[in-house]
Amino acid sequence: MSTAEARRPRVDEEGAPTQNGVSPGPVMPTPPSRPNGAARRMVVTNWPMWVVGFTLLIDGMDQYIVRGSSDQIRDAFHVSNTDIGLLFSAFILVNGIVTMPAGYLADRWNRTRAMAATIVLWSIISALGGLVPTTAFGLLVVIRASLGFGQAITDPSGSSVIADYYGTERRGRAFSIQQCLSYVGLGMGLAIGSVIGPLFHGQGWRVAFFVSLLPGLAVAYMCWRLPEPRRGTADEAHVTKSDELELADDDHRPPLFPHGFRHFAGDMVEGLRKDVGVILKIPTMRYALVGVSTVGFVVTAVATWMPNFYQNQVHLSQQAANGSFGALAILGGIPGTIIGGRIADRWVNRFLGARMVIPAVCIMISAGLFMVSFIPMAFGLVFVVQLAGFLAATACVPALRAGLSDAAPAQVRGAGFGAFALASVVFGSAAAPLVTSAIAAQFGNNFRTAFLIILPIAYLGAACLMLARNHIEKDAAKVFEAVVTAMAANQAEEAAYATSGQDEVVVPDPEEGET
Repeated sequence: MSTAEARRPRVDEEGAPTQNGVSPGPVMPTPPSRPNGAARRMVVTNWPMWVVGFTLLIDGMDQYIVRGSSDQIRDAFHVSNTDIGLLFSAFILVNGIVTMPAGYLADRWNRTRAMAATIVLWSIISALGGLVPTTAFGLLVVIRASLGFGQAITDPSGSSVIADYYGTERRGRAFSIQQCLSYVGLGMGLAIGSVIGPLFHGQGWRVAFFVSLLPGLAVAYMCWRLPEPRRGTADEAHVTKSDELELADDDHRPPLFPHGFRHFAGDMVEGLRKDVGVILKIPTMRYALVGVSTVGFVVTAVATWMPNFYQNQVHLSQQAANGSFGALAILGGIPGTIIGGRIADRWVNRFLGARMVIPAVCIMISAGLFMVSFIPMAFGLVFVVQLAGFLAATACVPALRAGLSDAAPAQVRGAGFGAFALASVVFGSAAAPLVTSAIAAQFGNNFRTAFLIILPIAYLGAACLMLARNHIEKDAAKVFEAVVTAMAANQAEEAAYATSGQDEVVVPDPEEGET
């Protein structure tokens, strides 16, 4: 027997490694390693961050087309504002429920292909909403709720891809581009809905549902063509100061359901339990979960009903109200996100927990400015104050997303972003449209009063993020320590395989020589 063969683990009949001759049971097939130096690599550009951003643009446009034409939908189906709130909440609730398993899958499948397939499906389903008869409002709620699965898949998958394309020094900018395009989609959706909705004797809302179909298919094609980065490769490139990233080895990727869907579902439940356990053991993630949930409640409440505040309390027309809020989102959201992204990257090492402190401070400033804007005054002043508040609010997003990427290990980032989406939805965003409309109804559809009651909740979220600042540096250091350890182990393994060829010399058995 050669010395190399002596070092190799013994295997059972099914190919499973054994310990002292005892098989531990069936194991998942391990993809074969590429020969040393044969891994596909690429120099990363800005294109991936734009492609992922386009997915948010289409998603935001599709969501806010409904918001922009909500008056016509309400009149066509003869429902109330509370029913329209249910239409929004149903989407958010399904999104939150699906996000966690989608995040689990994002850590295990080809994320760019999954995003492409999802966008094609949701674009078609969204268009079907324009065909619903006006006697079946419940069917419209079901269709819009089913679209929640779309963002539930694209958001954790896209955020995970961004974290694997860009290291810590570029993540802030990457997430800022992603968020900027989301605000562009929001503004476009409001404008399209409010312009097309009143057309055709109030039936224009049906046409509006088809607007995102072709752009959605185009973005899906871009995602399909986007190379899949290997998980954790950006962290390794950051450690080695390399400009190149390694692409995923999809040719040898094991099938998603190797033992059938039922077995996979059981594994997914167990895997989710373990992933959540890992996430909750990270102090930064625990505090941020609470912070994001409370802030998400306030942001969703304001984003959903601000046009109604303009109509009911400031007495603007539907088009003027939607146009004003769309302008607010674009004029405040894009500069705020770009500034926030630059601050997130440049200030990351200037003071303790910068990527948690920046969002906390921005949220407190934004909440204060919005509360001031609800003092009765001319609409011009209201818009200026809210513009400053929106800019401050959006500046927090890149730092927060980059901070979550820094603190979460690469293998559970999809589940990590899924956990945040789930927490923010179940404990925050899903209830916000209904709660806000219910409070406003108690005060004669006065959304000014409703907002003043809800906004102080944002300070609780900011306080939780400030508590997270004391842990993020240690949590991020553990991630890079694990990366360095894994790289050292891989290098040692490659060196062992490289020298094993020299050991493949058959040593004569002395007993055979004697015979």
